[in-house]
Amino acid sequence: MFKVRNTILSDDIATAKFACDLPRCKGACCVIGDAGAPVSKDEIPVLHKAYRMLKDELMPESVEVAERDGVVIGSEKAGYEISTIRTEECIFVKYDENEVAYCAIQKAYFEGRFNWEKPLSCHLFPVRLKHIAGFDYANFEYVPKLCSAACEKGDKENTYLAEFLEKPLVRRYGEGWYDEFIESCKSMRDQT
Repeated sequence: MFKVRNTILSDDIATAKFACDLPRCKGACCVIGDAGAPVSKDEIPVLHKAYRMLKDELMPESVEVAERDGVVIGSEKAGYEISTIRTEECIFVKYDENEVAYCAIQKAYFEGRFNWEKPLSCHLFPVRLKHIAGFDYANFEYVPKLCSAACEKGDKENTYLAEFLEKPLVRRYGEGWYDEFIESCKSMRDQT
């Protein structure tokens, strides 16, 4: 473990190689799991706005779940998560002609139709954050079924997870934090 300001990170975030390989994994992180993506209380209104805007573009099953259970489920004590179809597919998932799952919110963002890319937990995946006693704890949540293709691609392209996640890490912590983080990562890599 290493520390950057008030964030404690697992060593593999600095040393693992990782680069998403959507054609191979088919967007598995959006459809495989036993719960929806964790979201913060602040993200809930944005998700409701995204749902209202994208409702007509989502799969009928997604709309059915959102209307029945809500766009977000959970509580402040237990935590919040995006609703899913049968505890797997995120309600915001869409599929392209190659059966690759993608985020409808992110697509709308890239098309300039929405001003928010996606929930931070989705943007940071495969890193998961837990906030405990004033500190963020960041762990690389390696799931072979989800991450093996990305690790192979990262190894082939010599892309580290730390650099691959630059945009969401800056989004969460800012440029100054990220600069300190990268220096720590490079120092750790030099020691191995």
